[in-house]
Order: sequence, then structure tokens, then C-alpha cells
Amino acid sequence: MIAPRNVLRHEWIGRHVRVARATNPSLEGVEGLCVDETRQTLRIATAHGVKTVPKAVAAFRLLLPDGTAVEVDGRALIGAPERRLAVRR
Repeated sequence: MIAPRNVLRHEWIGRHVRVARATNPSLEGVEGLCVDETRQTLRIATAHGVKTVPKAVAAFRLLLPDGTAVEVDGRALIGAPERRLAVRR
């Protein structure tokens, strides 16, 4: 089960994500459904289309199924998603 302590080891695709902070102010506040993840980016489906957000320059707020919001520094997400899911932290 996804929880704040193991959020990095879970799949983000299909989860509601919001850009909490970013070095580029135009990315702050971007929110919607995560539809794809690459080594360096998250693709978020918003009301205005799909936005690609670099992981290295942002902090993301992920909404968990129980309603808890968890903020994660994007630098912790860098890497191929399938490799990050297998790593124990």
C-alpha cells in the first residue's frame, strides 16, 4: 500500500500530482493526473493539455488514496522509473 514512507517506491502514473515549488515560476501550480514518467520528467494531464515538468527543478505534491498529501523533491525521483521502483530506501 502506498504511504508517505514508501511513496518513492510506488508508481506515480495515474496519481493526482501538483507542482508545489519550481525554479521556473510558470511550472508552479501545474496539477492534474500523472500520465507518463521518464527518467528526467513527469507528464501531467491538466485542464489545458499535457505539461512536461522536469523532475530536477521541481517539488511535487502527491495525493495518496487516503487523502494525505505528500511533498517530494523531484531530484529524489530522477532515474528510470522501473529502476527507482526496485530500489529499497
